[in-house]
Amino acid sequence: MTTLTDLTLAEARAGLRKADFTAVELTQAFLDRMAQTRDLNAFITETPERALADAAGSDQKLRAGTARPLEGLPLAVKDNYCTEGVPTTAGSHILNNFVPCYESTVTRKVWDAGAVLLGKTNMDEFAMGSSTMTSHFGPTRNPLKAQNDPRHRVPGGSSGGSASAVAARSALAALGSDTGGSVRQPASFCGVVGLKPTYGRCSRWGLIAYASSLDQAGPIARTVRDAAILLNAIAGPDEKDSTSVNQSVPDFELFAGQPVKGMRIGIPKEYRLDGLRDDVVALWEHGAAMLRDQGADVVEVSLPMSRYALPAYYIIAMAEASSNLSRFDGVRYGLRVDGDSLAEMIENTRAEGFGEEVKRRILLGTFTLSAGYYDAYYRKAQQVRMLIKRDFDTVFGSVDALLYPTSPIPAFPVGELMDDPVAMYLIDVYTITVNLAGLPAMSVPAGTSAEGLPLGLQVVGKPFEEGTVIRVGEALV
Repeated sequence: MTTLTDLTLAEARAGLRKADFTAVELTQAFLDRMAQTRDLNAFITETPERALADAAGSDQKLRAGTARPLEGLPLAVKDNYCTEGVPTTAGSHILNNFVPCYESTVTRKVWDAGAVLLGKTNMDEFAMGSSTMTSHFGPTRNPLKAQNDPRHRVPGGSSGGSASAVAARSALAALGSDTGGSVRQPASFCGVVGLKPTYGRCSRWGLIAYASSLDQAGPIARTVRDAAILLNAIAGPDEKDSTSVNQSVPDFELFAGQPVKGMRIGIPKEYRLDGLRDDVVALWEHGAAMLRDQGADVVEVSLPMSRYALPAYYIIAMAEASSNLSRFDGVRYGLRVDGDSLAEMIENTRAEGFGEEVKRRILLGTFTLSAGYYDAYYRKAQQVRMLIKRDFDTVFGSVDALLYPTSPIPAFPVGELMDDPVAMYLIDVYTITVNLAGLPAMSVPAGTSAEGLPLGLQVVGKPFEEGTVIRVGEALV
């Protein structure tokens, strides 16, 4: 018999409506599973009392026939979403006593849709990292291990806690955020689905900012359909967020399972990097063959400016981070370390409150924005960004979607690469262009590496065509 924690979100939704089990029973099953998997360090804050109370309220609505779209479904939330009355840390010491008095728009939407909060998940500090190893609360572990290798693997980042929780069956699904691949890369490492919507599709209000022109909320789930269900709840314009776009929101679940026959899928020739692992190449070719077998036309395309994406991305992201993180000064909220003057108090607070990776990015970002360097670095990076976007616009004139790997490598052992920041940044080579161009993209689990670890394939679509991404993603699994 299938245990409750093995159900997909869609199956759990159906079971609740048929009264096969109650929301309290479902929630308790996940709380028990969370307790069994605490060694993964997937959660920073657990909320069992609230979860059971919310579930009891959902049971009343289910019995009354007034169930909402996500009624009684237990979810996890990345700890950079402000949640009213629940600690929100962004994985940082500087916010480890911060309890918001307001709710982010995205989380308010899922609670209004009836979802149950299990807890807040671990993450790289202020979303700066690809492994969760920069978290003040210690790294999260991937529930999966390589064949014949007992070492714990990273879950990816920065939404590693959310991906680990979903993969470990400690949550039905989870919210993450994606600045340069932070939903898709951990989804690839943990063998789950990660969906980054178009920039502006979901509100950023109440999402603690890393890089404001790149950040976007997104779901992590076990199946493509589950991700579509969660996207239905969080998408839509928000008057509190000037960057959210007033676009109609279709029922994304309807796209899951639609045929891909007749679609044109592009394979960017520049993304066949020298030295790319044979197992990643084989998976990519297998994914293309699957789409051909289902009637899609797979063609080679060119994105020549993508070779400049890494430096452009890190200049822009770090510059925006240095500006956004200036608000954490010990004056209004969060950690405060006293000093003999206001300036010394701020210096002491930021020195103790921020981790090494966050300090590195603030310093680099401040440098690129400083007098004499702004034009040489930041303005040039923004010009390159527009050329990258132009490449995508041109390609999407002839294809419906793009297909390429999510990550050039599978999950690596905890602790590795941390002494080489550049190597860590290079892991994002396949994901950052999507954020620079503001496009929708999804990572789906499509196979395993030579070590027996999950590998993801990435589907990229035109702006606000998440339905196409869902349609192609479903065809690959």
